Amino acid sequence: MTTQLPSHDWPQLQPGWVWLCGAGPGDPGLLTLHALNALRQADVVIYDALVQEAILDWAPQAEHIYAGKRGGKPSAKQRDISLRLVDLARAGKRVLRLKGGDPFVFGRGGEEAQTLIQHGVPVRIIPGISAGIGGLAYAGIPVTHRDVNQSVTFVTGHDQSGNTPSSLNWRAIAQGSQVIVIYMGMKHIARIASELIAGGRSPSEPVGVVTTATTDQQHVLETTLGTIEADIAQAGLEPPAIICVGQAVTMRQVLDWKGQMMGEPVRNLDPLGRGRPAESA
Repeated sequence: MTTQLPSHDWPQLQPGWVWLCGAGPGDPGLLTLHALNALRQADVVIYDALVQEAILDWAPQAEHIYAGKRGGKPSAKQRDISLRLVDLARAGKRVLRLKGGDPFVFGRGGEEAQTLIQHGVPVRIIPGISAGIGGLAYAGIPVTHRDVNQSVTFVTGHDQSGNTPSSLNWRAIAQGSQVIVIYMGMKHIARIASELIAGGRSPSEPVGVVTTATTDQQHVLETTLGTIEADIAQAGLEPPAIICVGQAVTMRQVLDWKGQMMGEPVRNLDPLGRGRPAESA
């Protein structure tokens, strides 16, 4: 039996429309109610590689079309995906484009929306929880903490060609942001770490690597900027991964809530080394 959403003026997914929707970082419970509403109305769901099967279970009435892109593996071309959305909408389908995380955070949702609008297809954007925030939170790493940082920078580890983005000034980023969150950076982490160190970051600076964030397969590696390449190789980690550089990673010593659920002790009530518990207010 399908449980209905509480009474509300929920938007209707009309034939000929495409809703671009963020599915969150992995855990189905991190979907928004607007996303769930869309899943229950769609005729077709076109989904990415990071969308969990349990999320698709909420759309049993819909056709499910896989359009995932993974680095180094055969993948659908972005233009083909965008034009397929156009064709489905023009065929009168109620189309849900389901993307991992948030569609506008390194998700190419903006490109798909541009193509749809250029072809006269109406769209609705449904934001989602980005892995760079939600995935790190599940690892016990806050991207901001009053005693640690007043800035955070989100970057991608590769560009359209698959290489480290040439448009990014890694050394300036190293100097200008206290915490750096890197999406899709595992392949080029050796070069990225080298650039950050050359920009003034310490080789001993804490780094957190979170793979398959928020799922049952989540793994967290605590390492340093100087040893991250070797430690990733030794741990046998594989993408998808979120990498966080900065002192915020040390907060995991007290904020690893998933570990504490499993009975692990708090490692340090004051990871900043002030000799007293961190303030709660």
